[in-house]
Amino acid sequence: MLSSPVKKDSWQQRKIKWDEIDRYMQGSRDFIDDHALFEALAINPSPDPVRIREIIAKSLAIETLTIDEAADLLNVSDPELLAEMEAAAGRIKKKVYDNRIVTFAPLYLSNLCVNNCRYCGFRRENKGIKRLTLSMGDIRRETEVLCGDIGHKRLIVVYGEHPVSDIDYMVNSIDTIYGVTVPTRRGCGQIRRVNVNAAPLCIEDMKRLHAVGIGTFQVFQETYHHATYARMHPKNTIKGNYQWRLYCMHRAYEAGVDDFGIGALFGLADWRFEVLGLLAHAHELERAVGIGPHTISFPRLEPAENTPFIQDTRLRVAEADFRKAITVLRLAVPYTGMILTARESAETRRKLLPLGITQVDASSRIGVGAYANGEADVQDNRQQFLLGDTRSLDAVIRQLAEMGTITSFCTAGYRCGRTGKRIMDLLRSGKEGRFCKLNAVLTYREWIDDFATPETAAAAEPVIQSEIAAIGREQPEVLRLFMDYYRRIQAGERDLYF
Repeated sequence: MLSSPVKKDSWQQRKIKWDEIDRYMQGSRDFIDDHALFEALAINPSPDPVRIREIIAKSLAIETLTIDEAADLLNVSDPELLAEMEAAAGRIKKKVYDNRIVTFAPLYLSNLCVNNCRYCGFRRENKGIKRLTLSMGDIRRETEVLCGDIGHKRLIVVYGEHPVSDIDYMVNSIDTIYGVTVPTRRGCGQIRRVNVNAAPLCIEDMKRLHAVGIGTFQVFQETYHHATYARMHPKNTIKGNYQWRLYCMHRAYEAGVDDFGIGALFGLADWRFEVLGLLAHAHELERAVGIGPHTISFPRLEPAENTPFIQDTRLRVAEADFRKAITVLRLAVPYTGMILTARESAETRRKLLPLGITQVDASSRIGVGAYANGEADVQDNRQQFLLGDTRSLDAVIRQLAEMGTITSFCTAGYRCGRTGKRIMDLLRSGKEGRFCKLNAVLTYREWIDDFATPETAAAAEPVIQSEIAAIGREQPEVLRLFMDYYRRIQAGERDLYF
């Protein structure tokens, strides 16, 4: 492993390219209007039930809601209406994404960072954290554990913002991950899609990421509230520039990356405002580039090593409010994937999954180098925050199976070109779920045969048979070809998809 102190040079000054902000601005202000979002929340504090049911019907038609419509949903307090909203959220998820949950693992490659965010364990001034950057050999070993021992097919790689882990390192690390293949019980393990969570990049650097074959590119605004953003992110840092971060997905699209994820860190500002900020961001992407976010994330603040701000914050999001936030996001942006991370406890995740969640991480280790180093390093001073759910992937899959939900390891959409406008059209029409069901069963069969414990395999079989029966009812025209693929996978062949 490599370690490096922060060096003060012109690197930080070169990172932000002002013309790659100004070209997307409409006038002198960005597209987040703080006053208008708060006004939307205040204007109708007791919405009429008839109006709420009309808004729910619009969501069920897979239409993006307006700011005012989402604000009305956020103001609902009647238990009966809340129950109707939650039921609709579950129906929307099933209509768009079918009966499946996609799993992934985070892989932290470096915790060096030039920024100094008040809430982050990686902040530059935190002397209580051990700074590390993985070498390419370290990355191979981490990947071997993830795809060979655990069975992951999809990763989200995470980098701090620092010259040591800049674009050259990012491209080399992703190439390294894709190059790992490990024998498994009956087949082989390999990471088929690398998603990226990183600092905002310029168009030139985004083109290099696109060329190396990334999946989703994630950048979270953290908070959409301008004054709070300024308090959390010092002006003398790259991250202190609100607009450089806000317009990063515009640059990504111009660079050819048409699959992106947005998010907010709940606990920095009013959670209701953040929900509307995420919706406003989706509106702007739909307007500016013709497609919305493929995923939305909504992590809550968690404790971090030597980070007193988190203990002092008065904006913690209560369980009931978090539940409503997820429900309203599912209704407001019905086509998007929704990611619930292992920041939350296992019990919290179990309760929230039916509200429309489509992706979860499992077997997560967020210390740099923690996968290859084993269980002893699950929670230590190399990581950004503390996790709430450290269960194995096997345990998560078994729980999902017991809930009647299939776990999908599918990455076919990226490799078949079902991204950007194409995936958005398929999601809105409900047609993508048909591909999803087929590929979910095939990849589930792979994982069960290669990695599952006997207990998890036993729980999975009824789910597999139920899904195959549904394919026969709903897609009889592809059943014969599907069963051919299925039997070939049972015989040891891998990576067959529709």
